Amino acid sequence: MSNLLPQKWDITDIGLEEGIKRLTPDKIRTSIKKVLESEGVARINAYVNTCIHCGLCAVACHVYLSNDCDPRFSPVGKVKNTLWEMIKHDGKVSPEFMKQAAEISYTECTLCKRCSMYCPFGIDMAYLISLVRRMCHLCGLVPQYLQDTANSHSVTMNQMWVKQDEWIDTLQWQEEEAQAEIPSLRIPLDKEGADVMYSVIGPEPKFLAQLINYAAIIFNVAGIDWTMPSFDGWDNSDMAMYSGDWEVMGRVKKAHFEAAMKLKVKKIVMGECGHAFRSVYDVGNRWLGWKMHPIPIVHAIQFYAELIRQGRLKIVRKIKEPVTFHDPCNIMRGRGLMDDARYVLQQICEDFREMYPTREHNYCCNAGGGVINCGPPWKKKRVESNKIKAEQMAATGAKIVVTPCHNCHSGIEDIIHYYKLPMKNVFLIELLVECIEIPEELKA
Repeated sequence: MSNLLPQKWDITDIGLEEGIKRLTPDKIRTSIKKVLESEGVARINAYVNTCIHCGLCAVACHVYLSNDCDPRFSPVGKVKNTLWEMIKHDGKVSPEFMKQAAEISYTECTLCKRCSMYCPFGIDMAYLISLVRRMCHLCGLVPQYLQDTANSHSVTMNQMWVKQDEWIDTLQWQEEEAQAEIPSLRIPLDKEGADVMYSVIGPEPKFLAQLINYAAIIFNVAGIDWTMPSFDGWDNSDMAMYSGDWEVMGRVKKAHFEAAMKLKVKKIVMGECGHAFRSVYDVGNRWLGWKMHPIPIVHAIQFYAELIRQGRLKIVRKIKEPVTFHDPCNIMRGRGLMDDARYVLQQICEDFREMYPTREHNYCCNAGGGVINCGPPWKKKRVESNKIKAEQMAATGAKIVVTPCHNCHSGIEDIIHYYKLPMKNVFLIELLVECIEIPEELKA
């Protein structure tokens, strides 16, 4: 094939550059046919035969809107220039075409599913793009940083190469930090039969360890019987899901649930992350053959709302600066936690301002779906492809944007700096711990 698209950005990624050198026509066709004829055949046929090429999905895509409405960045354009060409040529495409397909699928789509809301037939474009990623993975064409993250999952069962002793040391350190507020506070490790196992995403012990001590304060003030595992399974994230390495994805999800089973907990409370929730609720569980997950899982937003409604957290002060809220795709569009998020914000903020469009219609951060994990080579393309989000945030006039998801948080941070927006970016728990009452008996 020779109809390759001109590139707006000149980017070199060693994962793609080296991967293309190892490709053969047989390897390419075998990888494509494996997905087309076994793993995705039914839904591919339904979606491809249903699409009428109306283009209504285009206006839903932040990448399309941020790139001067160039049709190649529309959802249907991205599928047309990847999957449809593979089907049309029965898998007989060139290594150069596959490299282009990898760039499109990994760096121009966050799998946010906003476009599916605008499609008159509800076609799941994100699913189709994820199949393209699967083919690229089978071909050995994955951006290097994303592949490194998947390798970390495979070797260590967490995405940041955190060793067990480092994990335990971090928990002990954060326990000491939290004891400045509550002297008797402990982070219980490996407590069998606890009501809750608290799980976090790999970057927390690596870069944002303070979020763990904030959670410990919340659990202690609310009187929750909780624990955290000292062993593999503590990381609920899963970037292998986004690289297309579904075999590793299944291993990671299995380890997460088995950690909770080993501790005999009643439920898992998951920290503020979107893709991790998607991986246990909608993707990883199904790859493992589970209709639903074997242990109930509650996202942090839902958990905070429950604790406030039950009176287990008492709000005694409010944030005075104007606050706005970014709706992470996987827990808002994908799980419907919009009302719980706003309930918490209204309890703790004096001046809460919506972004527009809002709730499930909110624009994506352009960092999720594994896009930010493709690493520094793609950063400029990533932030320039979300100018629409910068405009949306600036229009609120807010000084604080709450971003309750790690990938979203990093992506929004980059947008704030790149477009020089006069606001700061925080997790919801950072505001919540400022506003709750810590009973005097806990301080003693």
